[in-house]
Amino acid sequence: MNYIARLLPVAQQLKRRSVLLLGPRRTGKSSLIRNEIRADRVFNLLQVDTYRDIISRPSLIRESAKRGDLIVIDEIQKLPNLMDEVHLMIEEYGVRFLLTGSSARKLRRTHTSLMAGRAKTLHLMPFSHAELSHFDLSRRLAFGSLPPVWLSEEPWDELSTYVGEYLRDEIQAEALSRNIEGFSRFLTHAAATNTEIINFESVASDAQVPARTVREYYSVLVDTLLGTLLEPLAKKKGNTRKAVAKSKFYFFDTGVANAILRRKILPEASNEFGKAFEHFIFQELFTYRCYKKTDGTLNFWAIHQGPEVDFVLDGEIAVEVKATQLASEKHFRGLMAFADEHKLKRLIVVSRDQRYRKVGKIEVYPFAHFLNDLWNDKIWK
Repeated sequence: MNYIARLLPVAQQLKRRSVLLLGPRRTGKSSLIRNEIRADRVFNLLQVDTYRDIISRPSLIRESAKRGDLIVIDEIQKLPNLMDEVHLMIEEYGVRFLLTGSSARKLRRTHTSLMAGRAKTLHLMPFSHAELSHFDLSRRLAFGSLPPVWLSEEPWDELSTYVGEYLRDEIQAEALSRNIEGFSRFLTHAAATNTEIINFESVASDAQVPARTVREYYSVLVDTLLGTLLEPLAKKKGNTRKAVAKSKFYFFDTGVANAILRRKILPEASNEFGKAFEHFIFQELFTYRCYKKTDGTLNFWAIHQGPEVDFVLDGEIAVEVKATQLASEKHFRGLMAFADEHKLKRLIVVSRDQRYRKVGKIEVYPFAHFLNDLWNDKIWK
């Protein structure tokens, strides 16, 4: 199988310092290591014999290294106490590390602070539009872009297996939830309300668990890198309208959200198609921010029972996503309401229109044109 090069500049960062590479399972961390990183030693903690040897003798890594070596420890969250050893070797032995992990939960609770200033944290996401030479929108919305899923001839089988492995390995094995049945029900309702403002009480009622438990479950999804909370834009001083204060939630991949719901088909005219299209654009913006715009802010804007804007970049670029094939004035209302209260550089509608055009101050972008401009640094500079 041909390797698809990734845009995340891991090798470039490793020339200067150690790297902590985080990303959900199956996003391609191990493939990236094999194809793009020239390491002196690789320790994969998913391999039973390697895990057994190191847990019984953590100094084994130090004993096998020379000054200036580049050492990879794959799935570091399996043995978070190794961070002490890593810290020592960076400080006293001049060793560079590439540490990978599919969960930030254990690292955050234990040793991540030791790496402050000593390692650059990077996030690897599923394939982006810019990494794929052939693109099929319907396939992307339905099955997502996890590498093994995108490259598979049986993408649905790959997705179904992925969701099962996540529940078994991340939740049961790490004891992140004592009530796996309740968490499974929550997961279904979280997928059903993906892209929407979170109503903890409603999700709690549907999942038959307390609201405080729902908040903990969302934290589990974020910590295990399965999703992201998108925060509302802070209310501007002087505005009288009551802005929404709750977050939205987005799974890290459209296909994973569909697999949780066992939804194989997205009819074009359906609400589900529109939500998946918004989710897809969010993934591209979020991935771009992870790879190229780490100091950028990504929010949304909404007024209680009023207008809203899907995404706000750095507080000054408003992006509304519509799955329509012909954007019209009715699709511009949220942008215009937002522009009345904020000074903005650009107002953008991303749709399935055939051609780029301007309607007053509003730019209507075909989605492929928008993504090409995004990844060529012409949108979010």
